[in-house]
Amino acid sequence: MLSPYGMEIVESCITCKLRTDRIFCDLPATALQAFENIKYATAYPQGAVLFVEGQLPRGIFVLCKGSVKLSINSPSGRTVIVKLAEPGEVLGLSATISGKPYEVTAETLDPCQVNFVKRDDFLHFLKDDVEACFKVAEPIEREVSQRLQGSSSLGLSHSAAEKLAEVAPGMDLEERDTPKEPRLKLRLTHEEIAQMIGTSRETVTRLFADMRKRQILQSKGSTLVIRNTAALRELANHN
Repeated sequence: MLSPYGMEIVESCITCKLRTDRIFCDLPATALQAFENIKYATAYPQGAVLFVEGQLPRGIFVLCKGSVKLSINSPSGRTVIVKLAEPGEVLGLSATISGKPYEVTAETLDPCQVNFVKRDDFLHFLKDDVEACFKVAEPIEREVSQRLQGSSSLGLSHSAAEKLAEVAPGMDLEERDTPKEPRLKLRLTHEEIAQMIGTSRETVTRLFADMRKRQILQSKGSTLVIRNTAALRELANHN
């Protein structure tokens, strides 16, 4: 089934060919059927807001296709992107279980398919299935670990250039490696990249220009070609 956004929508989790590769989706048969009965498959366009930081939790959002940026507002009022969510991830999970407000704002970076489950339905689902509870514990543990690693990693960077070099390989979800020159199809704007590394859009534009001048990166439309992987790695690891 095609949505208005040109995606093929997978209506059933049971027949989804991708679910075995994803931690939360790979549920036992009985739990998967129970989940199928309570979820709503929805297509969203680019730029759609799934939920907002501080909003009381309505439920969980299982990202099936596309990518979603998760951001927070810093005390200074600046927007900071803390993560780019990939297909298979469960968004709003901790808040839905705890009943506390969502900790981040979730916005689609491109057209997405999302399976939504209402909070009450999801809590009953967990109560009735012990195996599902264990499956849910895995993404929560991973979320906490990634948050700590991300904060630690960026905190050790001494400059915006080092931070940019650290996040560069992960800025795209469609990385295409060649034997010599990895290519990244850039989906984020310079403003969004700035929000990831805590700097200004002008600084990001200047840093990219400097890396092109030094033959570390080369731009080909929306694609970045890493011309000198060693130099980029050295910049990222420089402390």
